Amino acid sequence: MNERSATTLIPETARGSEAAILNAALEAFGEKGFYGASMRDVARGAKTSLSNLYNYFPAKSDLLAALLRMANDELLNRIQEAVGAAGKRPADRMSAAVRAHVRFVVEHQVASLVALSEIRYLTGAVRKRVVAARDSTQGIYEELVAEGAAAGDFLTPYPDDAARNIVSMVSAISTWYRAGGRLNAEELGGQHARYALALLEAPLD
Repeated sequence: MNERSATTLIPETARGSEAAILNAALEAFGEKGFYGASMRDVARGAKTSLSNLYNYFPAKSDLLAALLRMANDELLNRIQEAVGAAGKRPADRMSAAVRAHVRFVVEHQVASLVALSEIRYLTGAVRKRVVAARDSTQGIYEELVAEGAAAGDFLTPYPDDAARNIVSMVSAISTWYRAGGRLNAEELGGQHARYALALLEAPLD
């Protein structure tokens, strides 16, 4: 693929800013995992002091929770916009959702991988908020599947499982994608849209 996966999630305005800290945390979590990365690693990556870092984020879990919420918000917005522009046909709307999701994973591979693998380190109310945000994204797929099933376009007898498996399939791209591979982001999105429609037993036309 020609695209490069970004290790920055949000634009940075200054050294030591909140954005710089979050991007440094993303890089550290992507490289070492949440458990292996330290607040000192994050401060070093953001080119700031530990005291300034703690002013923004008192705990490492606060950094992870903020990153996961921001990543999910961006993903949710992209999917909603794509679906809204796709027209009324259930197959077109599902295809648009999957394509937008795949492009997000390709463009923000590190954030997608961290979201997939490191959420287990969040607990309590913080975890519940992050899981609720993530569930809202899956909820779009569930609604799309329900629409297609009601219209008779999706024939799968397992709509809930199908929606969950589509999300899992696309999210898993973050674990194996490599820039410079055989397919570009658009082609990869088209491939996975076909996989999703096949899973839903929808007509491929």
